[in-house]
Amino acid sequence: MTLRSAGVYAVPMAMWVGALQFDLLLGDVHSLKEKRSLVRPLIAEVRKRFELSVAEVDHLELHRRAGVGVAAVSPDRAHLVEVLDAVEHLVAYRPELELLSVRRTLRSVED
Repeated sequence: MTLRSAGVYAVPMAMWVGALQFDLLLGDVHSLKEKRSLVRPLIAEVRKRFELSVAEVDHLELHRRAGVGVAAVSPDRAHLVEVLDAVEHLVAYRPELELLSVRRTLRSVED
């Protein structure tokens, strides 16, 4: 466990890092421009609503597929899980795309 100085006493510092990787199938898309018109608003909404790091990370050259990654840092595991659950729910229920799979990673500084 990492310790931080708090005057004379050493206080344990907790840090959790969480990530989601979404594999998405897009609807009737025939060009990369149409793909961007679906993926960009999704990324913008996740960033705005949850203030997380989000990027398109996979299937960059394919028209109907998208890989989107989300990352977050928190001092509290329960809060991190709650936020990642909310992001997953938001993505899963978007009518213009189909969630094929999601991979979740949670790590603490002690892992």
